Amino acid sequence: MAESIARYLGHEAYSGGTDPGNSVSGNAIEALLEGGYSSEGLTPKSIDLVYPGDYDMIISMGCGVSCPNIPIDEDWGLEDPVGQNLEVFRSTRDEILLRISRMVGDLSTDA
Repeated sequence: MAESIARYLGHEAYSGGTDPGNSVSGNAIEALLEGGYSSEGLTPKSIDLVYPGDYDMIISMGCGVSCPNIPIDEDWGLEDPVGQNLEVFRSTRDEILLRISRMVGDLSTDA
């Protein structure tokens, strides 16, 4: 969801996980579409494909994940909503939007 929201706000973004699934969660797709965000091109990707020099910032969503080989600029401490109901995905979506908007000083939080 973070990748889609960041792109919506005009930023380049890549999202990866330590144990990516086979497909993006249906609840993640629904929460994104409800918020007006595109799910086009979203696929589960591995954090192993992240090369720190390619990014201005690397942010961990949290989930108790430790990435010792990747320098994390910020850890947002968000719980992974996978396996939870749509309302949890909506809440996570809204929190990601708020944090990205605050981080970049973007005032367009009316998504």
